[in-house]
Amino acid sequence: MKRHVRWGFAGLLAALAATVAAFGLPELRVASADDPILMKIGTVAPEGTPWEKQLTEVKKYIERETQGKVKVKTFMGGSLGGEKQLVRRVAQNTLQAFGGSTAALGSIVPEMDIFEGPYLFEDESKADRVLDSEAVKAQVRSLLEAKGLKFALWAENGYRSWFTKEKPIRSPESFRGLRMRSQESEMHHEIYRAVGADPVPIDVTNVMQSLQTGMVDGFDNTPLFAFATSWYQSAKHLILSRHSYQAGIVVYSKRWFDGLPPDVQQVLLSVPQSMVDDGRQAVRKMDPILIRNLQRFGIEVYTPSASEQAAFRSATSKVTAKVAAKLGAKGKKLLETIQKEL
Repeated sequence: MKRHVRWGFAGLLAALAATVAAFGLPELRVASADDPILMKIGTVAPEGTPWEKQLTEVKKYIERETQGKVKVKTFMGGSLGGEKQLVRRVAQNTLQAFGGSTAALGSIVPEMDIFEGPYLFEDESKADRVLDSEAVKAQVRSLLEAKGLKFALWAENGYRSWFTKEKPIRSPESFRGLRMRSQESEMHHEIYRAVGADPVPIDVTNVMQSLQTGMVDGFDNTPLFAFATSWYQSAKHLILSRHSYQAGIVVYSKRWFDGLPPDVQQVLLSVPQSMVDDGRQAVRKMDPILIRNLQRFGIEVYTPSASEQAAFRSATSKVTAKVAAKLGAKGKKLLETIQKEL
């Protein structure tokens, strides 16, 4: 007759502990109810930037207001992957949070591309008014939650301009024959097509190599991002086109968020507006300083005349409506709401 041995939970743990001791394996640890909740935030934003500072302030706020129930770890510079990969991981609940651009979210929430339409926001005050309006935020929350994301707060990348390696840009015709690195976003692709360039979608983590090898002839981004990533080192020319305002955004995994205690959820959704405002101002204050630094490093910085800027506006005037139409009813509704708030 076979003898059956019945293991209790305590006996199983004892056996595992004995195995660990016998074979020198890492010690197994059973999670305690008192252990802090781990929240990892992934971003491609470089270290030593206003974006890192803003995320650090958010981290301190969450840890303080939850009285240590939540432990926040930030992973800068694409150390956990590129933007599309990070967004997918958050939506799939294998990463708790992401900080990046609205265009990055467009990879799974395509309506977010609308915010980056060419010349949509004439100045920062209009961008702030639109982004902070409850009507716009309500639509953003709905769009994100449908794809497994939870809105946390806005941040800022700023106004994007064109950098080129050899050929200076003065008009849409200047782009003919140029291959330009594009963010992986339909809006960005359409902007380049409208001015006559060939868009080449490349993730942030691979742009430097693409510039160095000649795969692309230039790129667009903010002076701050170009400086922080060292992309500027491959450029000779910068035209301050300021053709697209790019908001930053922090989102949580909705599945992860929904499993949190209500008091923790409340803290995560109550990051003060002052932190949003401070983050924006920190980025904006650096813009003129960095433009002067780029000039010191030998980059020709050109401010387009009113007529030159009008030519870029004219060439891209139908892009936002075109992208919104492709996105269907939700895209059109978001654009209409934005336009009402302008």
